[in-house]
Amino acid sequence: MSEAHLFAIGVLLAWLAGIRVYLTVFGLGIAGSLGWLDLPQALQAAQSPWVMGVSGALALTEFFADKIPGVDSGWDLLHTLLRVPVGAFLAAATISPDGQLGAGMLATGAGVALTSHLLKSGSRALLNTSPEPVSNWTASIGEDAVAIGALALAFAHPWWALALAVTASALLALGVWWLWRRVLRGMRALSR
Repeated sequence: MSEAHLFAIGVLLAWLAGIRVYLTVFGLGIAGSLGWLDLPQALQAAQSPWVMGVSGALALTEFFADKIPGVDSGWDLLHTLLRVPVGAFLAAATISPDGQLGAGMLATGAGVALTSHLLKSGSRALLNTSPEPVSNWTASIGEDAVAIGALALAFAHPWWALALAVTASALLALGVWWLWRRVLRGMRALSR
């Protein structure tokens, strides 16, 4: 794979870590173990049965925790401390042929992971203002599907996957902005 492809995969892995960190690490380990992707030296630990077992169990825990309104926001808040550094590591490790992590790619990965995490947690916090759980479950299942689909697409067509991630992020940012304005208008109308 060319360095440009590895860059695209690294940025996409950082983006996915901001949304579903455990599922991303688990999927990366599966892809490496099954030979779908030749993992760089710094990412080969993801193929370890221990890493795959722990990340798989935590991905399953996150799957259920993310469906409960309120719990999902607490989970997101707690995982802000984890998703950003893991995203930074995944991005830098993907492009590192010798295991040395570059500061530029670490910063890029951290920024991308933080952006996707803030979009995810911000949209979920807004969705939690609605009294019904259906929108929360739909958003959570959508995030699961996007994470799995983007991870699969990243290995086959990294540039398409990256373009879709950027487009989805832009649309989500616009949606959060629009929804936030509606919530603020509703609060102002109630306070009059």
